[in-house]
Amino acid sequence: MRQARCTLVLAALVLGLTAAPTFAERNLVPTLERRFTVCPDRPAEPVWMQEIPLRQAYQRVLVQDIYRAQNLERVVEIGNCDCATRFPSWDAAEAVFRERYANDERWEMLEASDAYNRRANAARTAAKAICDAAGNW
Repeated sequence: MRQARCTLVLAALVLGLTAAPTFAERNLVPTLERRFTVCPDRPAEPVWMQEIPLRQAYQRVLVQDIYRAQNLERVVEIGNCDCATRFPSWDAAEAVFRERYANDERWEMLEASDAYNRRANAARTAAKAICDAAGNW
């Protein structure tokens, strides 16, 4: 009798723990829209980046990495984190990509992405402090 009760309690506990995520998942509605709480009016990525074939996604990633590094470094340089500074148009990042990397091999672009990530990470702490103070992080 005692063993049956323990088994029943254990079964109820397992069922309760496994059923809870199911209810939470039902409330999640996937969307392709990106909504931002900080600087919601930031410019969209260029159309060519959004439509790039999957096998060439490393090109999109490189432009994103250039954009992130440029913007964080700019925030630190000027000591300002308004939305226009943190999220400007993509023109400058696109120009760097087209001038320096558009004809590179995949491995060269991956190396460049790594370098831009290091630059962005080096500026991140200082940029975060500035942006936190402005309420834009």
